[in-house]
Amino acid sequence: MYQPKSFILEDTALIERLITENSFATLVSNGENGLEASHLPFEFDAETQTLLSHLARANEQWHSFDGREAMAIFSGPHAYISPSWYETELAVPTWNYVVVHVYGVPQIIEDDGQVEALLTRLIDKYESGRTPRWRLEAPADWQKNMRRAIVGFEMKVTRLEAKAKLSQNRPPTDIEGVIKGLERENQSELAQWMHLLNPTLSS
Repeated sequence: MYQPKSFILEDTALIERLITENSFATLVSNGENGLEASHLPFEFDAETQTLLSHLARANEQWHSFDGREAMAIFSGPHAYISPSWYETELAVPTWNYVVVHVYGVPQIIEDDGQVEALLTRLIDKYESGRTPRWRLEAPADWQKNMRRAIVGFEMKVTRLEAKAKLSQNRPPTDIEGVIKGLERENQSELAQWMHLLNPTLSS
């Protein structure tokens, strides 16, 4: 990933927050048929620095999990930035965004109990706060048959690249103008990220 120094994100807590809050990611791997990509929900274990997910057994991408490195892309909030928001007169449009590229070697989870535990974690995560909260209470044999239709995997993080392109290369008055412009256009999440990386701003 192209990484100008001013846009490199190194804060571990913010990186983990970005992964957790934007957990539907793109998994890219290179197999016999070339590059393949799937869009999957991930669970991130911060303690072990491991990503966990699953894909359909009919999805042939899992056949490329043969010891080769893969990459999961976690995309956060993003938005078009208008030069009209700047105090600086000579400027061009751009795009602000936050993103994390996580690299590792996917390993298939062979144990059915571990796959079941992974699915339970995912359901608990996404059903949290819902009313009513859905729970999987189907017969055990039916659940086991459903699990046979998927392939669970884990990916230990070997390296990652995190980028927050949030106008850090602009003067403070331009950054404040971007934040106000984003808030006017209901892009509050991206504006909040700009505040996180520019805590001394007055806006």
